[in-house]
Amino acid sequence: MENKHPEFEEIRCFYDEDVPEKLWPLVDQPAIEKFVKALMPNLDMDQFRAQIKSMHTIREFQSKVVAQFVLALAKKTTDSLELRGVENIQPGRAATYITNHRDIVLDSAFLNTMLNQHGLTTAEIAIGDNLFAYDWIKDLVRLNKSFIVLRSVPVRQMLEVSKRLSSYIHYTINEKKNPIWIAQREGRSKDSSDETQASVVKMLAMGGSSRDIIQNIRQLNVQPVALSYEYDPCDYLKAQEFQLKRDNPEWKKSKEDDVLSMATGLQGYKGRVVFTITPEINQTFDQYPWINDRNAQVNCVCQTIDRALHCNMYLFPINYIAYNLRFQTSKYADKYNKEEEQKVLAYLNAQLAKVQIPNRDEAFLWDCMLTMYSNPVVNFEKLTEPQNGEVTPLT
Repeated sequence: MENKHPEFEEIRCFYDEDVPEKLWPLVDQPAIEKFVKALMPNLDMDQFRAQIKSMHTIREFQSKVVAQFVLALAKKTTDSLELRGVENIQPGRAATYITNHRDIVLDSAFLNTMLNQHGLTTAEIAIGDNLFAYDWIKDLVRLNKSFIVLRSVPVRQMLEVSKRLSSYIHYTINEKKNPIWIAQREGRSKDSSDETQASVVKMLAMGGSSRDIIQNIRQLNVQPVALSYEYDPCDYLKAQEFQLKRDNPEWKKSKEDDVLSMATGLQGYKGRVVFTITPEINQTFDQYPWINDRNAQVNCVCQTIDRALHCNMYLFPINYIAYNLRFQTSKYADKYNKEEEQKVLAYLNAQLAKVQIPNRDEAFLWDCMLTMYSNPVVNFEKLTEPQNGEVTPLT
């Protein structure tokens, strides 16, 4: 496959024929042993190495190794892991799963593991090269069906890089017939507003065969997947970032901050986790009149994805409690009981106690927490109020 499209060599995921060269030597690296032991301390490394070196396919690696690691992690850090809407996947058709973005690693890992459990084809994963602190991490993710989004390139090369990335995605959907996973925006939504980034839609449209953006998006069989984590282990870190940025507009996250966020997201308690696969959005475009303006087309796609995500988020008691506290109302008091309210308040206070920065602004931090947990309810309200029930032309 790689000889057919040499232009994708730098960014493509690895294939079965790459396993002996890329996977087998990887398991002998000391860094891998440390990584594996951190997740599964009782694992016999000699047996594990032998198991890895007996593998010849990516599917085998994903099913027997990656999925087992992810499920072990889920058992430690979640109360449940659920995939809804499987019936919306069309057999024999590759879709582009676009999701809201909560966790750098686990969004795609959880989705692929649950797809694997249902006997469905796992998605190829879009992953930014800013996450590769070491070469072995890059090889590991490419063995796990990840393809590379090159971000650390000069500005003058960005257009060329984006076109190649888009072409690879179109090739993967239409020729390889393999699903794709990509987040709706670059970087996680700090306040859980979950709005699709126009630049992501523009990139996806570049590789199509039409000059029309919506027609090119149609070729990708976009299927939004709403990710709902009951608790976000990084919530206090996000609140902390908001204050640091407010107090110093020049403040920027360091690499150490990124590593801390990644580790906290992986190891922290997430409560219940629900992923909901929604129907493909192609049929939705049939309801709109012809749009001849490219910006309006991008806006149409963004709003269509957002509507699917916001209407299908699974809302937990913490979301309703945060809403009532934020807006000082009892509107959703019937969505939870006193015990659930006390649990949520204890959780939020414990998380905020972890914020250790100078000039702690308690009221501001508290408001940040309430905002990020209540926004999924706010988004749902906006789309389900009577005046928003009908489709309006996006022109």
